[in-house]
Amino acid sequence: MEDRWILLGLYEMEGIGKKSISKLIDGGHLLQELFLYDEGDWITAGMRRDQAARLAKCFDVNWVESRRQHVYDRGIEVITYLDSNYPILMKETAQPPWIMYARGDIQLLHQPSIAMVGTRMPTVYGRKVAEKLAEQLSQAGLTVVSGLARGIDRVCHESVLRANGKTIAVFGTGIDCVYPPENRGLAEQIAEKGLLLSEYPLGTKARQGLFPERNRIIAGLTLGTLVVEADVRSGSLITADAALEAGRDVFAVPGPITSPKSRGAHNLIRQGAKMVTCADDLLEEYRLDLQNVEQLPYNRERSPEKLDLAERSWFPEVERTSDENRVIVLLEQEELTVDQLIDRLGWDFGHLHSVLLSLIIKKQISQLPGTKYARV
Repeated sequence: MEDRWILLGLYEMEGIGKKSISKLIDGGHLLQELFLYDEGDWITAGMRRDQAARLAKCFDVNWVESRRQHVYDRGIEVITYLDSNYPILMKETAQPPWIMYARGDIQLLHQPSIAMVGTRMPTVYGRKVAEKLAEQLSQAGLTVVSGLARGIDRVCHESVLRANGKTIAVFGTGIDCVYPPENRGLAEQIAEKGLLLSEYPLGTKARQGLFPERNRIIAGLTLGTLVVEADVRSGSLITADAALEAGRDVFAVPGPITSPKSRGAHNLIRQGAKMVTCADDLLEEYRLDLQNVEQLPYNRERSPEKLDLAERSWFPEVERTSDENRVIVLLEQEELTVDQLIDRLGWDFGHLHSVLLSLIIKKQISQLPGTKYARV
């Protein structure tokens, strides 16, 4: 039996974690010989008594074959640390997973990629920026890696798919347990056109601690991590930290100084992360490695003075009054009702209604159900 399948069998044995496998590998124990171990041998190898008893009783060729068949029957590919096609960038990190479960195009693991992460509750500004950057980076030849979470993650995956680009979704659960559940449809689209990836065995449900651990894989697979929008306690900053630990680049998108959702990104910029205001700010770091970068409208080899403001801006430039700008600043942070706008601006209803109507005519905002308004 191949070592890769023996490793899978160990990995899926209840109570045998990554650290236990590391003890065995680092201790020079040959995988092929593990089938001959009795309880005492397992204890000598560094296993706890309860682990040793379980392994001595259950770990055999039949167990390993059952785990191999389990993933095979579900159309899942297994990538082990022992395989020649294990991602090189991932292997260079401090804690590469022993096993990764994949569904989709595993060749994407060997293509240049960038991680895009951010808050689960983005502002209109954050969504717009994430959409445009994900689209442009994928068109330049980068695979966009994210975590299939609500908010920025979802926006990035969807934008890449619309642009016919490539994206990888790294799960904090088994890849048969989509979380959040409303992203099941999106996960199926990614499986068809990109790649689903997880280090957790099939059937692993969402629980505390798995998602922060998952973030090291998002960072480890990629050339760098781009934080689009994040508060100071955002899980996205864990991904940025993992990128730094792996010696990868960290990028951050600046946001309105009044927006709490941009405080984490601003802190990263203060700490040395490269500020990204357009796709080319990031692409210039990897230009020599990308084949499609010349297709982007933000290519610096085109003289900046030849690009008009409307071409370089993600929000169309139109003339606005000072009062209209005050409303825009608020709606770029979040959707608001008429009552919330009146409360924050201190205006009477008649004046606010006039300003809102003008902005709708100028196609700067839209009215949502429940008398809410949003930036477009």
